[in-house]
Amino acid sequence: MAKQLTIHNASGSSLGEIDLNEDVFGIEPNVHVMHLALRRQLSNGRSGSANTKTRSEVRGGGRKPWKQKGTGRARAGSLRSPLFVGGGVSFGPKPRDYSFSMPTKARRLALRSALSARMADMTVVKDFSAIAAPKTKEMVTILKALNLEGKILIIADYRLAENQHLQLSVRNLPNVRLILPSNINVKDILEADKVLVTEISVQEITERLLKK
Repeated sequence: MAKQLTIHNASGSSLGEIDLNEDVFGIEPNVHVMHLALRRQLSNGRSGSANTKTRSEVRGGGRKPWKQKGTGRARAGSLRSPLFVGGGVSFGPKPRDYSFSMPTKARRLALRSALSARMADMTVVKDFSAIAAPKTKEMVTILKALNLEGKILIIADYRLAENQHLQLSVRNLPNVRLILPSNINVKDILEADKVLVTEISVQEITERLLKK
């Protein structure tokens, strides 16, 4: 039996039910795969640009600072040795790539697991055509009507005509994150307190995650 959620309009009234595919929204969450997907996302976001210079890369230091013998001091060949201030760095960081990959099927399983785990906090809305102009105040009214508080993730295609004012209306809300259905990811889904998704986005996500 398919899972069902109520479809709301922008004022919070019920418009009926929507059937959710159990293979996408009703599986037993695979915690290990979700953990791997989250690690991959965080690692792939690292710049890896930390860089230090070795003694051969530091400018200067070509002259021997003092003669080899007779001074009572330890022998030295360059002031750019790691032993001196202004010298190179021993075993310091160099630019590197932290990213790693996951199989496509594993990434889809992680997304299905995350969506299934957040079913209790998910709200479906028909669309955002009620926003007549790009105003933050109108978006706040809609969120209150739907009883959504805390960190809110909105999954909607804001390029569609019915959602044309959505992107500008949420831009100034610090607790709201808006993403396209094609950009859903484990991190955003798990971090949000509430997930608000449009009816057409549910269909798009289902089609994408059921691909073989």
